[in-house]
Amino acid sequence: MVILDAPYASAPLLDYLETSAQPVLANDFSRQLVAEGRTLHLADDAEAARRLEAGERVYTNSENALAWILERVDNPVLTDAIRLFKDKAAMREKLAALNPGLFYATVSREELDAVNVADLPLPVVLKPSVGFCSMGVYVIGEPDDWAEATSDIARREEGWHARYPDSVVGGETYIIEGFIAGTEYALDCYFDEEGAPHILNILRHDFADAEDTSDRMYLTDAAIVSAMEPRFAAWLAQVNEVVGARSIPVHVEVRVDGDAIAPIEFNPLRFAGLGGTDVAYFGVGLRTYEAFLENEKVDLAALYAARPYSVFSMSLLNPAPEADLAAPFNSEALLARCSHVLSYHDFDPETVGFYGFLFLETGADEAGAAERDWLLRSDLLEFVG
Repeated sequence: MVILDAPYASAPLLDYLETSAQPVLANDFSRQLVAEGRTLHLADDAEAARRLEAGERVYTNSENALAWILERVDNPVLTDAIRLFKDKAAMREKLAALNPGLFYATVSREELDAVNVADLPLPVVLKPSVGFCSMGVYVIGEPDDWAEATSDIARREEGWHARYPDSVVGGETYIIEGFIAGTEYALDCYFDEEGAPHILNILRHDFADAEDTSDRMYLTDAAIVSAMEPRFAAWLAQVNEVVGARSIPVHVEVRVDGDAIAPIEFNPLRFAGLGGTDVAYFGVGLRTYEAFLENEKVDLAALYAARPYSVFSMSLLNPAPEADLAAPFNSEALLARCSHVLSYHDFDPETVGFYGFLFLETGADEAGAAERDWLLRSDLLEFVG
């Protein structure tokens, strides 16, 4: 069972749904896709609810779908897992024993301005308890950073909530947690009916500097998969000993510092958002959602070992803070700067908040590293206007 919703369903996902005839919830978004020429096997609310209450696997491209499930489906195994995974504060408490000593606290939106920064063990990270795509995430390294962060939240939060429902980006509660050092990774995985983890994407999340919280650069290759898959599989098994999730896909973000793995967030029922999970399809031909829905056995290391000299990356093209979102974005000029574009999709920045999603293949050499570094650090203003 698949639930599609705004703002975007990728072409590889829609192609799969057409050929597989997987049932898709009939809602405004999927009906519009059918009106535009897509052949989807639509299921009404009652049929979709029956399927999910019977334990059928479900995948969604958008967290907008979470509210429909929570309101209409009587399946506590599924709905309790969704609520737990989506609530960063609840997950932090649930997994506290796996990372003893990691500072965290929760505050209401109204309490943000009254927080005494002198009482915090800087550096810390401030973020909404329910969030998406780094919206509302701030690294607080110095006391003055707190006032800048709360001012930015006040300026941007109306736009966040206009684009996404509260089940995707909440504004009532914020988390303050100790800054986790090390390297950040994003995992597309699922827990099967026995609770065992299966990993379908391992993406290293690179940043331009310590203050960067964007989703500009995620990459994967044979070396990353070979080195990290066994560690992450073992860690996910530990996590699920505590959580007890069954038959559910999750996009997980973590930091790795030496022998320690610390969770950042768990995003239920989906993989990398806005079609980001398709980096595996464009790189090595793996449709992650197909593997989950059809319970396919995937040898991830073998897939990437067959492409040992390639690095596959996905880049969510975020505007510079000073950029005029109404100004045209010259994506053709951007793509001309790239050596091997696997795929590109434009977004309306005023609606989605980003210019587009770019998938690249670069070499595992100095030239490839230089190209990725340029993309990571560019403010993209040369392509605006």
